[in-house]
Amino acid sequence: MTISFSPPAIPDPHALDATLQSQGYAVLAAEQVGTLAGLALPTLLAWRPLWADLPPDAYLRDGGRYRRRRHACFVVDGAAVTLAPHRPHWQPVEYNALHGGMQRHFEPMQPALVGQPDWQQLLAWLGQVASSLKGARTWYVEAHQFRIDTTDGIGRPTPEGAHRDGVDLVAVFLVDREGIKGGETRVFDAAGPNGQRFTLTQPWSLLLLDDARVIHESTPIQPEAAGGHRDTLVVTLRSGAFQGDAER
Repeated sequence: MTISFSPPAIPDPHALDATLQSQGYAVLAAEQVGTLAGLALPTLLAWRPLWADLPPDAYLRDGGRYRRRRHACFVVDGAAVTLAPHRPHWQPVEYNALHGGMQRHFEPMQPALVGQPDWQQLLAWLGQVASSLKGARTWYVEAHQFRIDTTDGIGRPTPEGAHRDGVDLVAVFLVDREGIKGGETRVFDAAGPNGQRFTLTQPWSLLLLDDARVIHESTPIQPEAAGGHRDTLVVTLRSGAFQGDAER
């Protein structure tokens, strides 16, 4: 395994497509996200307070109380971004052995975020990234706001362990990180021994994953100060349909 404890952001943001094609994942610094998405970094940073009002996740099968979240679905077709009717989140057990196979009903993301033109622009850009990687098509997008806290001592960003999501592209934005240690990101080649370990620390830095080629996880967090937490935005893009449509 190749070990790197600092985020290996690509030196040239315009090499994003080539980097995803060659290694199956890429890390972008926040400034690179702003450049490529055509968004001002202060706009993204101004969204951070919206993570302070996330309801508890009532579906944690390990009995934990460390995760809060909201969820929303969209259809991205080129530059057009449409908010889809609110729906439960579903994954097969093959991709999520802990929480797969059940419909999880989360509170919707707030209009203060998803109603903004800049939010739609962010999703349209992710659709462009997915189309460059997989070919142009309509993308069925699920967005998740997460807060992992340390109220009970330990918070687990990925209680299901190292996994794939059963989609085409996964985008993990670090939104905020306060009063914690841990939360190391690990990305492994799904077909071999190679991998990377690093810790995202910069607000709105981004990890992009070709879900067919890599497995990912984040290690538990522990408190260094009262109220310690880790906030992320996870966006998945899938062609064909939302995951679980046939099953429902």
